[in-house]
Amino acid sequence: MKKGYLGIDIGSISTKGVIIDSNNNVLLSKYIWTEGDPINAVKKIISYFKDNIDKDIKIVGVGTTGSARKLIGSILNASVIKNEITAHAIGTLAFHPEVKTIIEIGGQDSKIILVDNQIVVDYAMNTLCAAGTGAFLSSQAKRLGLEVDSFGEIALTSNNPTPIAARCTVFAESDLVHKAQMGCEKKDIIAGLCRSIALNYLNNVAKGKKILSPIIFQGGVSKNIGVVKAFEDILQTEIITDDNGHLMGAIGVAIMSQKQKEIDFDFNIINFEFKTNSNYCGGCPNNCEIIMIKKDNKLIDYWGNRCDKGKISTI
Repeated sequence: MKKGYLGIDIGSISTKGVIIDSNNNVLLSKYIWTEGDPINAVKKIISYFKDNIDKDIKIVGVGTTGSARKLIGSILNASVIKNEITAHAIGTLAFHPEVKTIIEIGGQDSKIILVDNQIVVDYAMNTLCAAGTGAFLSSQAKRLGLEVDSFGEIALTSNNPTPIAARCTVFAESDLVHKAQMGCEKKDIIAGLCRSIALNYLNNVAKGKKILSPIIFQGGVSKNIGVVKAFEDILQTEIITDDNGHLMGAIGVAIMSQKQKEIDFDFNIINFEFKTNSNYCGGCPNNCEIIMIKKDNKLIDYWGNRCDKGKISTI
């Protein structure tokens, strides 16, 4: 049997899963919408892997990252549970060891990671506003009556991008409508949107950061060649992209699971019913909210308590 390692990146918009081998080759991958139900999303990915994995591959390591990493980590009995910054850095440096700046723009958030000699030295995240993210692009595509996948190609046909204020989603939509009413061509508006995303990122997420080359662009938005071109034009340098750039968080945490004690992962985990609920401890003035997860009505994990009194509320 050959060893395989499972990595899951659970975000608010999308859930990504990979299976890699001991040499970090991606054997299987899956990218789906979370749709507000991370447990069901992960079950779909595990089911896909179960049906498509080679029979001579045995999963001996599992890692989770993303906003629901703790929840899914408990369900999958993960070998390692890590934050997105660490996961993206580990995944990226495994394939691009020379990189000094990681730009990542996802569905509802974005981040910048600065690397020196393959060590993360600084980072920043934007989780307060969806302006300039994949969700923002999708909403504007719908407003323009286009598929978001076509944005990049259309943007490249423009020689005169229309300035769009994208620091706030509400203002961006208002500005977009205004520019359309002024008679601006759709291709110029789209190119302007791509440029505004890059400017919004650089003026907010990367504000005060020293961006050094080589630079890699990751996340779902990195698939938009219009936004890639906008970053290259503004920064006056080549931007590296990777076919697996949207999967780097999952790949990174799968790589980290290789260093943990081997486990015996069972794909039949999808056949169990998992439910979460919460209550407030009340054992002390902290009044912590305790999150509990049950597997077929049996408590398997809980978190949120700041002291041992929190254990009482889970009994």
